[in-house]
This record gives sequence, C-alpha cells and structure tokens, in this order.
Amino acid sequence: MAEQQQEQGHRWFAALWDRLSATGERRFGRKIRPRIMEEMAGRVLEIGCGTGASFSYYDEGSQVVATEPDPHMLKRAETKLAELGLPNIELRQAPAESLPFDDDTFDHIISTLVFCSVRDQTVAFAEAHRVLKPDGTFRFWEHVRNDDSRFWGTTQDLIMPIWRWFGAGCHPNRRTQQALEDAGFSIEWVERIMGAPGTPEIYGLARGV
Repeated sequence: MAEQQQEQGHRWFAALWDRLSATGERRFGRKIRPRIMEEMAGRVLEIGCGTGASFSYYDEGSQVVATEPDPHMLKRAETKLAELGLPNIELRQAPAESLPFDDDTFDHIISTLVFCSVRDQTVAFAEAHRVLKPDGTFRFWEHVRNDDSRFWGTTQDLIMPIWRWFGAGCHPNRRTQQALEDAGFSIEWVERIMGAPGTPEIYGLARGV
C-alpha cells in the first residue's frame, strides 16, 4: 500500500507542505540553503525539489535540473518556477533511485530533506554517486536518527510506522550521514543542529571518492 501511494503521489501532503515547512524554513532554511548552495557553477542536479523551496537560491550562471518523483509536488514546483521566471532550471519527474542521466554528468548535486523518504537510500546514494563528476560536490540537509539520546532515538524508532504514513514516506530514524559515506562519498564538512524536539538535522558538503 505504501509503494502504491508513492507511485500515485501524496496530493494532500503536497498541498500542505509549504505551510508545514514554513517555520523550519524561517528558522533554518534561510541560513542553511545559502550556505550549502554557494559557488555552484556549472551543471547542477537537485534531487527531490519538492515544491521548489531551493529555486530562488540558485546562481543565475548555473544550469539546474531539478527532479521530483511526486506528481503533485512537481505541479507545485512548476507553478513556483513560473512565478520566479527562472530560465536556467529544468524540471524532470524521476525517483532518486533511478536517475535518467549518464554517468559523470553533474558538477554538483543538492538534496534537502529528501533522503528520509526515498524508498532505498543505498540505491539512491549510488545513483547520486554515479551521475556526479569525480571532482563534484554533494550538498545536503537532512534530519537523522538521534543516536546521542537513547530516549529520543528509541522514540523515533517507535513512531516511525505512523510517522511514515502521515509524512509521505518519511523515516525519522535514518542514519543518513553513514549511508552517504557508505556510498563512497567523503564528508568535507558537516554541521549539526536540533530541529524538532529530539530530532537532529545535519547539513554539509561531501565529495565523491
């Protein structure tokens, strides 16, 4: 049932997402997005662009392909892109686990609050590694499992099934930094903040090795 919902998209979640994420964008996004998106010249891939929260932060000189698997999110991203009038961003419907691009295509990849909800992190990170040029960068912002607190970590594990159902496939307890490194990326820098109660978030820059 969960996979069938993902194929069809999450209409109501897409409709509510901008409101649900507004506080986080004000508290963290305005700081994090410019930091991880600076100096991204050349070809850029955004994995899971959602409703287009990152669009206004791109440099005019970059050529961006923004992917999004959910058709309802993609429709809202199209509306945002039209409002901004940015000719250097192209939208494509595609899942992170099956990117329709050749090897070594992009100079930079960015994902924000995406790898919590992909079906298979291992495959998705392998795909990102495949399409990124050897000297390219992978920029990320993700919430992760709280391994510093037994209470909060266990709470994340326990609420995962219902959280995943309400959150359009989101897993609150994934060890995303470890998965990124296991896929062959080398962390150049990473910073950690506390988002929702008991929920750490990480953002930073990695390179393929």
